[in-house]
Amino acid sequence: MLPPYEVSDTLLRLENDISHTAARTIICLGDSFDDLHAAQSLSEDEAMWITRLQAGRKWIWIEGNHDPGPVQFGGAHLRHYAELPLVFRHMAAPAASGEISGHYHPKPSVHARGRTITRPCFIYDQARVILPTYGTFSGGLKCTDAILQALFGPGARVVMTGRRPQAFPMPRVG
Repeated sequence: MLPPYEVSDTLLRLENDISHTAARTIICLGDSFDDLHAAQSLSEDEAMWITRLQAGRKWIWIEGNHDPGPVQFGGAHLRHYAELPLVFRHMAAPAASGEISGHYHPKPSVHARGRTITRPCFIYDQARVILPTYGTFSGGLKCTDAILQALFGPGARVVMTGRRPQAFPMPRVG
């Protein structure tokens, strides 16, 4: 189960982003609560917060590998969602194109001013985008991991999140 401050912090960031972008459709790319127990353990206030965020929007929950989707909340519950030419799914499919996924929670590490900085990031190329996680405790996979290296072509780029997003070529091994 996520600590209470983690849920509130994540919901606040999500609410701010929805407000800032005036998003009318929200697509959650799986493992939204890490497991069903965590979703069912939300406080009544947190559950109502999610319900308020959903009001007046198209909300799609994509099934993850840790949870089949928080079925106690409204919205569509799908294995994947296609809005051609894009396909939204939890875990990237190697031969896919036009794909947006989230499972791997990529994190690059860069060396700057004598220290190493590691943050969530987007990775993209001509075939796909893998998004960072909203959660703080969702782990993260190094961009140099063999799985991510195999999914992305030579022109892949990384966009490190933060107050000032930084874009650079995807780090390559060897």
